[in-house]
This record gives sequence, structure tokens and C-alpha cells, in this order.
Amino acid sequence: MSRPRILVAGLGDSGLLTAIHLASHFEVVGISSKPGLVSGQELGLRVSRPDVWARDHRIPFDRFRRLDVVRTVHGFVRSVDVEERIVTVLGVDGRETVEPFDALVVATGVQNGFWRRPGIQTTADVDADLSGVNRTLSAARSVAIVGGGAAAVSAAANLSATWPDKRVDLFHPGTRALPRHHPRVWRTVRTRLERQDVGVHPGHRAVIPDDAVCDEITSAPVEWSTGQASTHADAVLWAVGRVVPNTSWLPADLLDEKGFVVVTPQLRVPRLPHVYAIGDVAATDDLRSSARNRADRLLAHNIRADFAGRPERSKSFVARERRWGSVLGVQADGLQVFAATGHAFRFPAWTIETILQPWIVRRGIYGGIRSADRE
Repeated sequence: MSRPRILVAGLGDSGLLTAIHLASHFEVVGISSKPGLVSGQELGLRVSRPDVWARDHRIPFDRFRRLDVVRTVHGFVRSVDVEERIVTVLGVDGRETVEPFDALVVATGVQNGFWRRPGIQTTADVDADLSGVNRTLSAARSVAIVGGGAAAVSAAANLSATWPDKRVDLFHPGTRALPRHHPRVWRTVRTRLERQDVGVHPGHRAVIPDDAVCDEITSAPVEWSTGQASTHADAVLWAVGRVVPNTSWLPADLLDEKGFVVVTPQLRVPRLPHVYAIGDVAATDDLRSSARNRADRLLAHNIRADFAGRPERSKSFVARERRWGSVLGVQADGLQVFAATGHAFRFPAWTIETILQPWIVRRGIYGGIRSADRE
């Protein structure tokens, strides 16, 4: 008897981990518009030191040991028929194929700036994106970062740390940046930014002339709706949180008013017991925090319970009220991680490549990742 087929649409951070947890129980097919994991995390490191970022956040699928039994399809999901249980996929070669499923996991994420693009990309396309942004920012004598979230703050800190002679300014609309974190986090991070001579400018809300502006590094003056004089910089990095869910391929009645997938606390799509959603695309809470709180294990457990005929054994996802985790990524003095209470603890620099990455991340979280030199 053949095993049920689970189709995971989207193999970013959340979809990849969900597929890994399901692979030993089901036939799993993963669809990805990228040729491997291209994480949306750690923007600051990605734009300032892309080679260092790529070691841990850009990984070909064939290096993940627990994906060996998962069939990956390099393509873009065009449409779904939830009654017939099939999706139509546009492949990297331009041809359309149909993939049947017994259960569908929607993990297609969101588009957000130049670092989260929804279209099909080849390895060469990802290379060009990474190197192009890095060259632009490297050549700039001054950089203005517009936005107050973790991506903007991380970019400011990492750009100033990588190029200490460059003028770096962070402009955010509120009285403090990182409004989704505990206030202690911003106090700690701001001290570091000021120590690195980053200009911090609260109360600046940008006038965005076109949504497409947010998807590029620009050089035109930034105008402010809050009354300040325009700001000039060689490069402007927009991180203003213009998030758009990648759900154009889904029926509208599965989505909320903003286009995110409506789910129950068990991450099921209501009235469709064979469809689930996880990650930034799932409307779990205002923070869409299933992307950051290891809900992948919970979802895999619930799918197993459903196929075993024991849905009463399902677990409910409980959202956190504040963001937590790393803000700046790995720095010269290690990795600082913040709890939801705003208190911080640090992994010393020597532990990153001896304990944290090889044992906690590559083996503990992903179940084993082959070394790049063994490819």
C-alpha cells in the first residue's frame, strides 16, 4: 500500500523543516522557486558579508540528509484545485506540470524588498542578486536605512561593522525601533549602534513614491511625511515592512482580507482538512509567528494525527506576544539572542562554528547537513 503524498509548496525556512519532519512518515514532494534553501533571515549579514551569510543560510537541497527521500521540484506554483487535489507548477524550463497530493502544506511565504522575491530563480540568479547588492553598498560612501524592524536594524549594524568608515544612518518612524520586541531589546541594540557611530533618527516616516522602490537599492533623496528635510545618501536601503503574501495561486475564500491564509490553531485551513499553512504566509497572529517558533514540528505532528484518524491528538499553536531571538546575527564578539522578556544571552564567538552551527543547528534542527566540500 502506497503512503499518502504530502505536497509542501515552498521550501523556505518553515517549509523545509516541515518537509524534513514529514519525510519518514509520508511520501513528500517539495516545490521551491529557488534551487536550494535561500533564507530570508539575517538581512544585515546578507548585504554586508554575503559569503559568510551563505555558509548557513544558502544551502542546496541535496546537502540536507533528511531530504534524501523527498522529491524536490524546482518551479513556481501557478494554481491549485483543492477538490481534485492537484497543483499546477511552472518549471524552471518554462513547462507546466501537474502534481497530485493527499495533503497540501502552504509555505510559500511573503515577498518583502529585494531579499524576498517570489519568482523562479536559478543558482546564477541568486548569485547575481547577492553580489549586486553587496557591490552597490560597498561602493556607497553613505547609506540610509529606512525602517524600524529587525531587518533595518540588522542592516545598519552589520553595514557599519563591515565598513566602519562608511556613513550609516537608520531612520525609523516611531519613538523607538524594534517595536515588536520588548523595549529592553532596543535599548541594548541602540547602545551598540551608537558605539559603532550609526546615526539613529526616530520619528522619520518616509514618503514612498512607488511600492517598487522598496524592492531596490535607490539613490534618490528620501522625503519625509513627518516634516523633516529630505535625506540624501549614495544608497538607500528600504526595509519598511511592505510584506505581500505569495498567495495569488490560492482561492480567495482561503485568505483573509490581507491575502494571508486563514488557519485554525492547529494550522489547518478551515473546511479543508487536507490543507494546512505555516510560516509568514499563515494568518496565525499579527506577527505571523509560526515562522519563528518551531511550529514545523507541531504541524508535522498534526498531519500524522490526521492521517492516523486521531485528530483529537492534534496540538494547538500558541503565538508569542513579542518577537524574540537574534536581531543582529553573528558579530565579532559572538551571537546575542534575546528572550521574549528582552533579556539577552550570548554565544561566545568561539562556540559558533564548534557548537552552535554543527551541533545545534545542522544536526539538531536540520537532522544533518553534508559539508559543502563533499558535494
